Amino acid sequence: MNTTQQLQNLGQSLWLDNITRDLLTSGTLKRYIDELAVTGLTSNPTIFDQAIKGGGAYDGAIRNKVARGLSGEPLFFELALEDITQAADLFRPTFERTCGVDGYVSLEVSPLLAHDAKTTLAAAIDLSRRAARPNVFIKIPGTVEGLWAIEESIFAGIPINVTLLFSSEQYVAAAEAYMRGIERRIEKGLRPDIASVASLFVSRWDVAVADKVPAPLVNRLGIAIGMRAYKAYCDLLASTRCRRIMNAGGRPQRLLLASTGTKDPKASATLYVEALAAPYTVDTMPEATLKALAERGKIGAPTPADGGDCETVLAAFTAAGIDLSALAARLQDEGAASFVKSWNNLLDVIASKSAALGRTG
Repeated sequence: MNTTQQLQNLGQSLWLDNITRDLLTSGTLKRYIDELAVTGLTSNPTIFDQAIKGGGAYDGAIRNKVARGLSGEPLFFELALEDITQAADLFRPTFERTCGVDGYVSLEVSPLLAHDAKTTLAAAIDLSRRAARPNVFIKIPGTVEGLWAIEESIFAGIPINVTLLFSSEQYVAAAEAYMRGIERRIEKGLRPDIASVASLFVSRWDVAVADKVPAPLVNRLGIAIGMRAYKAYCDLLASTRCRRIMNAGGRPQRLLLASTGTKDPKASATLYVEALAAPYTVDTMPEATLKALAERGKIGAPTPADGGDCETVLAAFTAAGIDLSALAARLQDEGAASFVKSWNNLLDVIASKSAALGRTG
């Protein structure tokens, strides 16, 4: 049994944080499913930007869409939906086997909408309809404005992946938005079993403080933040409110640990994965981390539900001058800005490829 299977047996779902057309057409994703216990997939604007500009795998599809008069965002979303729906079909057996708990793929609304709640809701409804797969999550950022769109999307019956969460406070706000949407469905006599995950970004914390803390604290902040969020998650699962929802036929929104690829070249490639092996959560990781985990990772005891020593570690960062609340807000803003930058780069790549392929079509 390889380490990825051990992680699944512990009770944590392992998702791939990547999608490319080559990954799909080469059979590589199918192999990851069969051999490395991968049970889902996430995407974001940066991933699609790198995939489309990284070679010619999309050129034929772009040429055909240009010939049909498509350009810009409409052209991109057709490309993305082709990839996302093909991946969703590969994960459909997992979705069926787990009764809709696992086997999801995620597609993000335009990051330009991060602070436009009403348009985000409209985009989520449209993308979910066009995907026409029960195991496709629509990603909405957990910004203040995004919380309204998350609640309304859940109420509308759309599976949602809440993205760009950086603290337990931001996670709890997203979880409460999800529960409000489910509670409204229960009140209206609608099915309450709408799936959702809440994605907490981990490694960016350590990047942000790498040169601001003493050596003993290097690469410890992201793990402590993840453990604090896991405690908040476990507390929420045990709450009367959550149990009422489950008793009515609903299911908990799962915590997803994102950005678990190690950024520090001096640290273990599986640092975050091994430390945050938390039952009934998801860990989404890039291919390099997935391969490192399968080849040399070691899974020990599961992450403690009480957060372990996270508060002691976080207190040490506060003593070192790190304002955790302010940093969480800054990381969310920077994350949103980073996705906007990738989105604009992506649209530039599509525009240049469209122009070149249109001339040669």
